[in-house]
Amino acid sequence: MKAQVLARADAVLRGQNGAAVLPLVGIVIVFGASYGAVMGAFSTLADGRVLLPVVYSAIKVPLLLLLTCALSVPSFFVLNTLLGVRDDFARVARALVASQACLTLALASLAPFTLFWYVSGASYHAAILFNAAMFGIASVGAQARLRRLYRPLIAGNPAHQTLLRLWLVVFAFVGIQMGWMLRPFIGDPDHPAGFLRHDGAWGNAYLIVGRLVWDALGGGR
Repeated sequence: MKAQVLARADAVLRGQNGAAVLPLVGIVIVFGASYGAVMGAFSTLADGRVLLPVVYSAIKVPLLLLLTCALSVPSFFVLNTLLGVRDDFARVARALVASQACLTLALASLAPFTLFWYVSGASYHAAILFNAAMFGIASVGAQARLRRLYRPLIAGNPAHQTLLRLWLVVFAFVGIQMGWMLRPFIGDPDHPAGFLRHDGAWGNAYLIVGRLVWDALGGGR
């Protein structure tokens, strides 16, 4: 089983899109949970708290990606239908899920850097921004792989080029807000461990991220 998972992971990294959707989802779960466990270790390393934040984040990272994809796919299916490329959607779906698998593989490879950042004495807000940067780096790699998988589709019908751009915008928009709703992923040492944050769970994620960046740059002083 382990050898099969590693073989499928290697195929994803090489840009081979022959795998079925369910094995790709398995990669998202396994490697997403791996990074999530490291991501949630901040409060445990900070004050020796129980391992609940590690478990919660290990569950929520793959949940974030899969829920975002599930919410975005129906409208994308309609757009593919409207632009006359519905017959290609099975290949499109594999490419989309393969890009999420690639994202989690990239995140798992970046996990040692996150752990090193934590033990170097990072603050809670700095830890949030560092993880956001890791997700950004992994997303760049996933997008590059998605573009490669889309090349045959675009060659067959240029409408896929427009649809690819739309997908990237929609997925990023939904994903950022979904991440805000599923927080905390890291675990604030000053708050009790919980799967979800009940205070202020709804709000605009973009305003909050902008405020964090502003505070980190000293703008709030």
